[in-house]
Amino acid sequence: SSEVLEAIENVIQDVLKSLAQKKAPVLTLANRSDWRNIEFKDSVGLQMIPCCTTKQIRIDCPRSAPKFALMLKILSMIYKMVQSNTYATKRDIYYSDTLLFGSQSVVDNIINDISCMLKIPRRSLHILSTTKGFVAGNLSYTEEDGTKVNCTCSATAVTVPSNVQGIKNLISHAKFMLIVEKDATFQRLLDDDFCNKLSPCIMITGRGVPDLNTRLLVRKLWDTFQIPIFTLMDADPHGVEIMCIYKYGSVSMSFEAHHLTVPSIKWLGLLPSDLERLNIRKDVLIPFTKQDQKKLASIQKRPYIACQPMWKKELEMMAASKLKAEIQVLTSLSSDYLSRVYLPNKLQFGGWL
Repeated sequence: SSEVLEAIENVIQDVLKSLAQKKAPVLTLANRSDWRNIEFKDSVGLQMIPCCTTKQIRIDCPRSAPKFALMLKILSMIYKMVQSNTYATKRDIYYSDTLLFGSQSVVDNIINDISCMLKIPRRSLHILSTTKGFVAGNLSYTEEDGTKVNCTCSATAVTVPSNVQGIKNLISHAKFMLIVEKDATFQRLLDDDFCNKLSPCIMITGRGVPDLNTRLLVRKLWDTFQIPIFTLMDADPHGVEIMCIYKYGSVSMSFEAHHLTVPSIKWLGLLPSDLERLNIRKDVLIPFTKQDQKKLASIQKRPYIACQPMWKKELEMMAASKLKAEIQVLTSLSSDYLSRVYLPNKLQFGGWL
């Protein structure tokens, strides 16, 4: 915490120095959303290059002055929280002054900018992100406050903890981990008792694009148990993108890649080639939208696709057919096809990429 306080004090001292010299204060931060600042490393995923381009938030520029003020406001809130050892969610910060901040996304963006500028993970800034992910299966652990959590015995899922770093005494006999894109599929597998039927496993869903805590938990479970991790996504550009976030990270959070990515993650399904292999009827597939085409083209250009020839083939197949499918498409074969046939066969015969 002394490191965090010192980092904030240095920023404020620079502001005061500029004012004393009658210069306009400036906050300088790395340009997080610029692909030119990102390098791809097999062992880490997408990470920020050391000497990347920066942008300046200036007080003497009408466009950036409001952001400058909001950054100082949130820095002062973080400083007080670190001093008093209290925590707040991004939502708490927004609701502390909704008129000032204007929207939740403004707060989220500024917190990521501050984290990147100070080179300190968000958790150490005493800011918690609200969790939307679920975990179930063969896993038990103790939360920071001493609460014992057992995911094994419940037919319902457990919410991903809001302080992943603080959990300890992790115990599991799981043989693998399955990341499921959507809540509905996750619940269906839970109802079918998938976690126990085949062999003990851990199931996680970020319910769409994963939040920070879900990604941190996947990474923590990987560090702790070193078991294979598979993803079950829709066969569409959006599903592929979500899988890439778990595996390689995202551009906007590349400065924290080391804690968030698991490059060993495998693509289990739903593969575009599965649709042909299983003779899925064309009338249950969904035609691409313009947006789908755009997203797929952008994914195909990304640096990590070049080192995944099998993935490349699947994406080319998707691009050629201009058709996408949700995991639920398997119910057109039989209502429990996913848990009874598809997943057991894939896991037994190595049908992943």
